[in-house]
Amino acid sequence: MTEYIDISIREKNIAFIGFMGVGKTTIGQLVAKKLYRDFIDIDQEIERIHQMPVSLIFQELGETSFRKMERELIVSLCSGTRLKIISLGGGAYMQEEVRKACLSHCIVFFIDLSWEYWKERIPLIIDSRPILQNKSLTEIEELFLRRQSAYSIHHSKISSSEIDAETCADQIVESLKLAWELYHPNHDSFY
Repeated sequence: MTEYIDISIREKNIAFIGFMGVGKTTIGQLVAKKLYRDFIDIDQEIERIHQMPVSLIFQELGETSFRKMERELIVSLCSGTRLKIISLGGGAYMQEEVRKACLSHCIVFFIDLSWEYWKERIPLIIDSRPILQNKSLTEIEELFLRRQSAYSIHHSKISSSEIDAETCADQIVESLKLAWELYHPNHDSFY
């Protein structure tokens, strides 16, 4: 049985979830910089650890192996570290074990982008996303919509449809500072 240690909301990791290409990494890096925290992009960390691009992992080892690597890394980071900003790949949060770890040990922000805005980004991201390869626009939209139910389980949501990454990051930082103050009003802030 895992021992649960209650930590201050101020010390919790912050996890960004949402569909691929919505800006989780860009926004996460900005928030990390504003809060003086380390930033970890899960896909980039998997590539660093396994010394191969995600597309090659999918191709040579298969999606099942990739999802296992992803799950083990996220669960380990969520339960073992504090004060990190973590950006999850678009499919990671579909795994129940990942959702539970994130919701228990992190403040989970859902970066939401409408389908209408997201589909404009397809030409920019399709080559780097193995899960989109050889799929029609209808199939991609079905994947987008299917994942929304898992993304709806979060602590906070921000829509990036009509605002830029910097504005998103500022809004997230302000909401975090407000939450920290509400939940720990007598604690001196160092942010």
